[in-house]
Amino acid sequence: MENLALIESFSEFKDEKSIDRVTLMAILEEVFRSALKRKFGSDDNFDIIINPDKGDLEIWRNRVVVEDDEVEDDNEEISLTDARKIEPDFEVGEEVSEEVKLVDLGRRSILALRQNLISKIHEHDNTNIFKQYKDLEGELYTAEVHHVRHNAVILLDDNGNELVLPKSEQIRSDFFRKGESVRGIIKTVELRGNKPAIILSRTAPEFLVKLFEQEIPEVFDGLITIERVARIPGEKAKIAVDSYDDRIDPVGACVGMKGSRIHGIVRELGNENIDVVNYTKIDEQFIKRALSPAKVVSLKIHQAEEEGEKPRVDVFLKPEEVSKAIGKGGVNIRLASQLTGYEIDVQREGIEDDVELVEFSDEIEEWVINEFRNIGLDTARSVLDLDLLELVKRTDLEEETIVEVQRILREEFES
Repeated sequence: MENLALIESFSEFKDEKSIDRVTLMAILEEVFRSALKRKFGSDDNFDIIINPDKGDLEIWRNRVVVEDDEVEDDNEEISLTDARKIEPDFEVGEEVSEEVKLVDLGRRSILALRQNLISKIHEHDNTNIFKQYKDLEGELYTAEVHHVRHNAVILLDDNGNELVLPKSEQIRSDFFRKGESVRGIIKTVELRGNKPAIILSRTAPEFLVKLFEQEIPEVFDGLITIERVARIPGEKAKIAVDSYDDRIDPVGACVGMKGSRIHGIVRELGNENIDVVNYTKIDEQFIKRALSPAKVVSLKIHQAEEEGEKPRVDVFLKPEEVSKAIGKGGVNIRLASQLTGYEIDVQREGIEDDVELVEFSDEIEEWVINEFRNIGLDTARSVLDLDLLELVKRTDLEEETIVEVQRILREEFES
């Protein structure tokens, strides 16, 4: 009966952790064999019989009978005299099976055994959780806010498992309260030590795709396919859609009457502005669509000169369309570039006497030129066409720097 207290705990583990009988028996045998190995030096000659459902445990040590003065390994051999104490008719060369009680292992070994059991059960749990959530990578998932930290939100799902939504994976306008439900995609699942780390994301482009699949029946059914996505989380996104059914207008189906279908997605993403465009494999046409709402007059594609570089395209627009193509803070042109895979240079149609900003590299520092290029301003006139306050707002340049740059550019045309 001295085994009873420990054995009763096996059933508790089984009930709490939902471990199947076969797995529990394997874990228990591993733990006991480890204890026997520490106590006796080897577990090869032991039989372990476990029935966790009934609380039965038996450990039997098998030893060969040898003459009294020939015992070399008392774990695997037993003297004839000691064997006959168990049964009087044993002879040399026969095998003796003797039951080992838990109490024989010693109190310290029993405590270590229980700790080892708990550790193995947790390890098994963590492995199962890792496998379960690893299969869900890239899928939409909902969990409840448990704790809000400065650099992450800790969430719990319906199974009580912990997920982490780092600050870097949150939309800028996100604000969470304890107990609130949060949606995102499972971005990564990793084992850190023995514990699974489940990372949720609301900024990944795949989150936008999954929301479209959930909210737009034609996308869910595969009648409309999402070909490409570009996103600046919380600000703006561009999504290219296509359909193999000519009767379906993919853009109209995604947006809905007066934006009714896309409205829920926009609200979920903190009022992120979403442009839906028709996808085409014809690059020239796709670039024009990606730059909407701007209307492109013409364009000229330049293939990449070196491996790994983006191909470049010169896009010609009427002067009044330039600001639309670039967008506030250069967001529209940046997203169009991400969506199409092209480096986009905006040119003003009809203005012949213009000069590339790089031509002024001897007077203007390269990092300043790059600041203008980052918002789609590549020529002298494109910088001069915008007023000072607008340039200050769109770039990270000081007002004095912009004034000096415009003076240098203006002198070029005056001369």
